[in-house]
Amino acid sequence: MENTEVPEYFICPISLQIMKDPVTAVSGITYDRESIENWLFKSHNTICPVTKQALSTDSGLTPNHTLRRLIQAWCSLNAAQGVELIPSPDPPLTRIRVASLIRDLYLPNFRIKTLRKLEALALESERSRVYLVEAGLAKAVASLIVSRYKTGERNGLEEALRLLYTVRVPLSQSRGPVTENGEIIDSLMWVFGCDNKVVKSHAAFALKVVVQKANPGMLERLKPEFFRSILHHLREAGIRSQLETNSLLHVLLEACLWGRNRAAMVESGAVFHLIEVELRGPEKKTTELVLGILYHLCSSADGRAQLLSHAAGVAVVSRRILKVSPTADDRAVLIIGLISKYSGTSGVVQEMLRVGSVAKLCTVMQANCASYLKEKAREILRAHSDVWKDSPCVEVPTLTRQSRRWRRWVSTVADGLQRWASMVAEWWRMGFNGGGVVADGLQ
Repeated sequence: MENTEVPEYFICPISLQIMKDPVTAVSGITYDRESIENWLFKSHNTICPVTKQALSTDSGLTPNHTLRRLIQAWCSLNAAQGVELIPSPDPPLTRIRVASLIRDLYLPNFRIKTLRKLEALALESERSRVYLVEAGLAKAVASLIVSRYKTGERNGLEEALRLLYTVRVPLSQSRGPVTENGEIIDSLMWVFGCDNKVVKSHAAFALKVVVQKANPGMLERLKPEFFRSILHHLREAGIRSQLETNSLLHVLLEACLWGRNRAAMVESGAVFHLIEVELRGPEKKTTELVLGILYHLCSSADGRAQLLSHAAGVAVVSRRILKVSPTADDRAVLIIGLISKYSGTSGVVQEMLRVGSVAKLCTVMQANCASYLKEKAREILRAHSDVWKDSPCVEVPTLTRQSRRWRRWVSTVADGLQRWASMVAEWWRMGFNGGGVVADGLQ
């Protein structure tokens, strides 16, 4: 094969390999089907790689049967040189076929078999997953899960939830709500009662997607029992699955945008649970989610009180600064800012010094952080500088330098305005009245 010269037009412009299933795009360029579909569906590119002509996922890809036969004939002739034979490709998936399979999900006798067929399709390619979503997979599977919940039967749940997880990327980008009412949320919470750990993990992922696509009215109607159940499963999920943990945290983050939900979460002990999750030493994404939820919960006095009542509350937030990601830095500093501004009693201020919060804020001012974050750290340090000024990590001149610069700038501007006002008054006295100029006064 190494000494065999491959005709140039047998080579895919993207993969630079011999094409197995050549197709021609609307731009007139021929590619291997797998390569151009990955370009369009997985990488979300919208131009032809060769001509730069605009393409879309709806652009037709026409099978080039003549070229495929030439490639197969050439491979056969050169088989003795180690060239592998290229089999005939399977018929391409069409939207009509996908839609037909989706309709079969509503037929009780075909559900399990259809779910397995759909999962096999979803595993084939990104294009297949996009077609599944466009054909209404989310609504059909949600309807199936709700029907299982109403009858109390668990047959088919594992396959349905695994299918939703398999198509997770296109599903998260689909338009419109996953379901028209809140029954799907109750159904997924019911699924958590099963013993299958994988099913629970996939149910948590499905719940995250539902909450992300739900209308505001559905989220506003969530009950305190919902949050107590989520926190219970969150505590158990830390042992079972990081996917389940992060999915449940996403649910809480989406829900806490509403004040009544935040109150219900705090009342259910969410702050304590979140701190315990963080103390387990989770991954980067988990930390970002935990700090995001804590920031919203600390916007209330009860939330801040709950964080402060935990022995590791302030410490665990402070220690994540400059250790995880810029997103985590932003959320952690904002949490410390809320505590400092609204709950900064003598005891709390001393604890911030003891657990290293002050040292972290000083480090933020010297680190390569966003300017607004440095200013926030300076604002917190300045607010309690009378208590922290004796700490070896606090440089008082650093805290006051910005204030002196601001006062100098204000003073300079004020002087300039005063001089300008004096000039205008003098011109007016000399006859510059806006309607004309007295020549004698200006010469």
